[in-house]
Amino acid sequence: MTTTVTLSRNPFGHLVATLADGSVHESVTPVRAFPIAAPDEGFSLTGHDGHEVAWLDRLDQLDAASRALIEEELASREFMPEIRHIRSVSTFATPSQWTVDTDRGEFSFTLKGEEDIRRVGGDTLLIADSHGVQFLIRHRLQMDRHSRRILDRFL
Repeated sequence: MTTTVTLSRNPFGHLVATLADGSVHESVTPVRAFPIAAPDEGFSLTGHDGHEVAWLDRLDQLDAASRALIEEELASREFMPEIRHIRSVSTFATPSQWTVDTDRGEFSFTLKGEEDIRRVGGDTLLIADSHGVQFLIRHRLQMDRHSRRILDRFL
């Protein structure tokens, strides 16, 4: 099933949404409704004024070209590496230096305080480093034993 929203880029590289009623909205921004809990469901296309122009239940409602434009736009704006393994922690007191393996490679960051580790729901965690970068742990209980033990010391 495809929806009646068609996306393109204008000469300035901004997304343009054309709706079923023929209205054209310049500089739209795709926004995930539930970026952590349901990243593939619920997308709002907002105009330059921040108001919603269109709602998409799923990206597969769009034609392939429009879907690719939204995925490209989201990838350029979203940066949330997913931690797969915790290699080491300098100390169990904060601040501490963490070395982790993520879906984007190895990272080292400083955890300022225990309050920078937040439970998002179930066994999902968000860890903010000292520069404000958000790291995601999607399934804490499915991580290896070493990583779980380190996390348990901070939770």
